[in-house]
Amino acid sequence: MGGELEAHLQQEKAAGKSNRKNGKTSKKVKSLSGEFELETSRDRSGSFEPMVLPKRQLIINTELEEKIISLSGLGLSTRDITKYVKEMYQMDISAATLSAITDKVIPAMNEWRYRPLEPVYAFVYLDCMHYKVREGGSVVTRAVYNILGVSLSGTKDLIGMHLSESEGAG
Repeated sequence: MGGELEAHLQQEKAAGKSNRKNGKTSKKVKSLSGEFELETSRDRSGSFEPMVLPKRQLIINTELEEKIISLSGLGLSTRDITKYVKEMYQMDISAATLSAITDKVIPAMNEWRYRPLEPVYAFVYLDCMHYKVREGGSVVTRAVYNILGVSLSGTKDLIGMHLSESEGAG
């Protein structure tokens, strides 16, 4: 939201209006995962209307929660996600709030993990994807094995995924 305020002030200046920052205010914001304190910037004329979380809106949209879940799924640490949210949304979000948000996907993951599989697959493919991750100050290669089955009726089914140190370490 800080970036939004800067853009707003530049537009005001271009329009010949005199406006500038006027401190910050905080408000309690509710999300599906609980409440937290949000610090927002203000302008002198009161004309700044943030788009991320508009004035008087006290419930955060699901877009941010989906972004947090995606970042967690990509393997970002709680600290990295907190830093990202602070940079992008100018909001301090606690580890407990992050956990509450990311814990929402656990039931869906368990449902997928324990779903019934076909008794027989016509074909089973095993493929490996490599990606780079930062680990302890260095970048290392990791591998994800994807197991794909084709049922007797011809539908594809992701049977499972396995994370490994490297392609040969399965």
